[in-house]
Amino acid sequence: MNITRRVFLKGGGIAMMGMSAMPSFLQRAIAATAAPNKKKMVVLFQRGAMDGLNVVVPFGERNYYAMRPTISIPQPRSGGVDAAIDLDGFFGLHPSLQPIEPLFHSGHLAIVQAVGSPDPTRSHFDAQDFMESGTPGLKATDDGWLNRSLQSLPEEKPSPFRAVAFGPYLPRTLQGIAPAIAVPELKQFKMFGPQQTIEGGFEAMYAQTVDKALHGVGQETFEAIDQLKKINPDTYQPENGAQYPKGRFGQSLEEIAELFKADVGLEVAFLDSGGWDHHVNEGGVQGQLSNLLRDLGQGIAAFHQDMGDRMEDVVFVSMSEFGRTARENGNRGTDHGHANCMFVMGGAIKGGKVYTRWPGMGEGQLYEGRDLAVTTDYRSVLSEILTKHLGNRDLTKVFPGFEAAPKNYLNLVRA
Repeated sequence: MNITRRVFLKGGGIAMMGMSAMPSFLQRAIAATAAPNKKKMVVLFQRGAMDGLNVVVPFGERNYYAMRPTISIPQPRSGGVDAAIDLDGFFGLHPSLQPIEPLFHSGHLAIVQAVGSPDPTRSHFDAQDFMESGTPGLKATDDGWLNRSLQSLPEEKPSPFRAVAFGPYLPRTLQGIAPAIAVPELKQFKMFGPQQTIEGGFEAMYAQTVDKALHGVGQETFEAIDQLKKINPDTYQPENGAQYPKGRFGQSLEEIAELFKADVGLEVAFLDSGGWDHHVNEGGVQGQLSNLLRDLGQGIAAFHQDMGDRMEDVVFVSMSEFGRTARENGNRGTDHGHANCMFVMGGAIKGGKVYTRWPGMGEGQLYEGRDLAVTTDYRSVLSEILTKHLGNRDLTKVFPGFEAAPKNYLNLVRA
């Protein structure tokens, strides 16, 4: 049974029950539960600076192979499993990302290459701070771009679940005056424990009534509360045969899907993953990067499969603070670079394409002679999603000092 806001409010059932008897967080959740077709967004931050050149491989760029003699991903070949997966004749996916290839070719997944922050810092801390604040180069910003987006899309009675970070702390992106919460793990976030005694009171109250109409309203409300109580990772079963990878990344994605389906008002979900800083023994087809990408591909594919038709209302976007050097180093790894790639998935996305203003990897084309150049500002990608998908028309407050104009969009989101 899919419980919506209309069920909660039908016939004034909440008022009859007495809202004062309920915890304040549950009152807010019931009053503000989002309609099933509310537009939603999932943001993944890959901390450590992912090597976008070995993730979305420019196999049509000969300089790529000259600069990476031991860690490059081989060109696609017929029947080859240890080679790049051809996307468009020039770019290919790392073979560990095979689970998301069908999403790309079916038009559900888009990729942005040569994208990033215009700030030149190679500091992880500063780059992450700038990217999450949405104000590259400016350290005085108090809040994050995602929180400011929530501020510019105000709701009269926002659900306490409107913005949730799936991790032990509230990330820079969600810090600000708009309410947001951090949930390390749903089964440790014992939100509905106090309801046991209250439920008994409700059951007793409505079991004794002789007014069939009133009894019906009370039962619907009780069922709605019971539906909220079902947010239990011990009993949740992914749908459509989806299988999430083990570990925190897969668990977070599964819990996001669980909360979306529970219709408790979740609109914006944030998660992150670490371990992308590979200065030594990064590996090519196999190795450290490959292992992380295997989880990434399986997780994204499982989330899309689990959500099913609900993905029509969801956009998933990934980012990392900067890319890696075009050349491999002496330790068969890569150092801190500049441009990277982003994955964008969902029902509103014009997938099946690698969106890029490809700068090239020749000696005169590299940023500072060493890195893939940024030709698309990451804020353009986010601005297009916020405007066309979430309906945010006031981006001057979300990305102050940045011209978030349609002329700068890549046109990867349907209007």
